[in-house]
Amino acid sequence: MAEDCVDRHVARWRDHWIDIHFDDEVEGVVERIGAIARYLKSTKKAALADTGLQDFEYDTLHMLMIRDTPGHASPTALAHDLGVSPAGITGRLDGLEKAGWIQRRASAEDRRRIGVEVTRSGADTWRRAMGRRGDAENALVGVLTAKEQAQLNRLLKKLTLTLEPE
Repeated sequence: MAEDCVDRHVARWRDHWIDIHFDDEVEGVVERIGAIARYLKSTKKAALADTGLQDFEYDTLHMLMIRDTPGHASPTALAHDLGVSPAGITGRLDGLEKAGWIQRRASAEDRRRIGVEVTRSGADTWRRAMGRRGDAENALVGVLTAKEQAQLNRLLKKLTLTLEPE
């Protein structure tokens, strides 16, 4: 297999750590995960630029669209899921509503409660961004066979499980 930028990085740094244990394999794994994360971040940025979305707008639409009730949520639930304050979610929703991507509606059960709903325009915009991101992700992972993808997925899951609280 051809040498990549991580192989060159490891070779440069290997002899600099005389007083500290330096493991080529650990460094390679960490650096490759970092390179993939940077690539995915840049493809998200390009997808958002193409669709006219800002990062926080995409994140809010995404959180609305991936719910058990796709496209519908309360402002409180959205704020919680996004980790933003009630004032922060109000500002986000104001901008999304002004752009025509969401609308606020009074609850049918309790008119004092407000729900947030993605509009057709908002769903279409989110889907275009998701399509661009999906194309980039498929191109990246598509260099692996189905068996390799499953193996990599299992190995990455083993790593991510160590990050989750018990």
